[in-house]
Amino acid sequence: MNKTFDYSKLDSILINHEFKSCNIIAILQDTQEIYRYLPKEIFAYLSEKLGMSRAKIYSVATFYDNFSLEPKGKYVIKICDGTACHVRKSIPILNKLRDELGLSDSKITTDDLVFTVETVSCLGACGLAPVITVNEKVHGAMTPEKAKLLLNTLKEEK
Repeated sequence: MNKTFDYSKLDSILINHEFKSCNIIAILQDTQEIYRYLPKEIFAYLSEKLGMSRAKIYSVATFYDNFSLEPKGKYVIKICDGTACHVRKSIPILNKLRDELGLSDSKITTDDLVFTVETVSCLGACGLAPVITVNEKVHGAMTPEKAKLLLNTLKEEK
């Protein structure tokens, strides 16, 4: 285990979930909420504290799309590319955000860890298409221009 990693937050999460391995999904969710991803240091620690194999914990973490093993930005922007959003031109919005932030298909998070841009299959807000979310807050009827304005607002907030 990494001696410089602060495990105190993880200990609080484990206490809240009574060190029960059956709560592994909730434990991983709470961990990701704090760190914005699942750091590699947690797997051996959780294995020891929960009496579960690292492989089992890792398989849960990699099975669900909501978990990330890579650091995410302070602002996670999800662009819906479901049918309703796609036909209403969600891809130009994605391209605008990527251009503005210097991101691509393979590079989804800015180097300063402020922004992460991801596509998702559906956000469940088809009537507002095209839709993006910023840290789960929905922004409907989006255009590339509105996306750039929203990005500028977020940059000022950071």
